[in-house]
Amino acid sequence: QVQLVESGGGLVQAGGSLRLSCAASGRPFSSYTMAWFRQAPGKDRDFVAAITSSGGSTYHADSVKDRFTIARDNAKNTVYLQMNGLKPEDTALYYCAALRYDGLRYRANDYDYWGQGTQVTVSS
Repeated sequence: QVQLVESGGGLVQAGGSLRLSCAASGRPFSSYTMAWFRQAPGKDRDFVAAITSSGGSTYHADSVKDRFTIARDNAKNTVYLQMNGLKPEDTALYYCAALRYDGLRYRANDYDYWGQGTQVTVSS
């Protein structure tokens, strides 16, 4: 069992930056693939980025590529999402997710554990 707690969301103007954090507790964090998803009101939960257990490989959605960067610190049991150049369309509830197996996945149904989410609001 893994518990995930996101933090770092908030209100920011377009063009600004935020860094989200997801702290994990429970079974060895370093063996899990980690990912970020987001969900805007009335829309599906969309993939944002994923990172393998070692941090050696990452995958970002086209909509955030070159603006967002996923990273992890296994010594701190934490995964991050650095978000630069934020746009109003990035406004959503951002979720951290964990997969018990190593390997990049982009479907929400593939992930085993989820946090409660942190709200990101970008004003124009």
